[in-house]
Amino acid sequence: MTPRGLRLSQISLTHGNGQLALRAIDLQVNPGERLAIIGPSGAGKTTLLRLLATGLQPSSGQYELFGVAAWALSARQRQRLRARIGLIHQAPPLPPRQRVVTTVLAGKLGQWSLPKSLLSLLHPVDPAGAAAALERLDLADKLFARCDQLSGGQLQRVGIARVLYQAPELILADEPVSAMDPVLAGHTLSVLNQDAINRGATLLASLHAVDLALTHFPRIIGVREGRILFDRPASAVGQPELDALYANAQLQVSVPTAAAAAVTTPLNLRYPQC
Repeated sequence: MTPRGLRLSQISLTHGNGQLALRAIDLQVNPGERLAIIGPSGAGKTTLLRLLATGLQPSSGQYELFGVAAWALSARQRQRLRARIGLIHQAPPLPPRQRVVTTVLAGKLGQWSLPKSLLSLLHPVDPAGAAAALERLDLADKLFARCDQLSGGQLQRVGIARVLYQAPELILADEPVSAMDPVLAGHTLSVLNQDAINRGATLLASLHAVDLALTHFPRIIGVREGRILFDRPASAVGQPELDALYANAQLQVSVPTAAAAAVTTPLNLRYPQC
């Protein structure tokens, strides 16, 4: 494994209430890989991403990130490690009264000096850079809007723009397009994937929409009851795998037809604000 990859070895995690959330997870992701994590609600997808972001410490097992054991580091060293990770939340924790430009520029707070970081919070130091990141998501016109003036889908795209501006080595996205319509969700995932490809960054995203996962990601991990049920190329995920993954779930999940999966969204289209 090269220094920028990640490896989980027999990782388990038990929450403070005694709930076993992850069970003996083994996972290796090489630099530049792009994979989607799918599975029913409560399967452990968000917990896995939080652990990968070093926001949760495993109860047992070892987590190696960028060539080091993440939890063998000091708190300060681990903070520097986190500056190399971009985390996209399903509901981004954005200050409601903060302007979008300030929110996007906050992506580099972990890389800037303290004086520059404080200055940017008072007066944006790189509005052109923030505008460029927003333009890729068709949000350039919201540069100086306040976050509480945006819809849920727009807030999700602002959170993604912040990570695009950050340009981290590892991108972890937790349901990043759940508040968007299908066309806009596909476009946004295309932008996120293209950014990872262009920079050689590693991208892991949890998605409820199986069709989006199979269309946009070459590798799929199926998680159920805190375990990895399967880990295989998207082209090898069929109806039997999905039936086993979503058994007893209150919905039917089908493999998209080849025609539907082949549909791509041009990146230069403009979309309704949602």
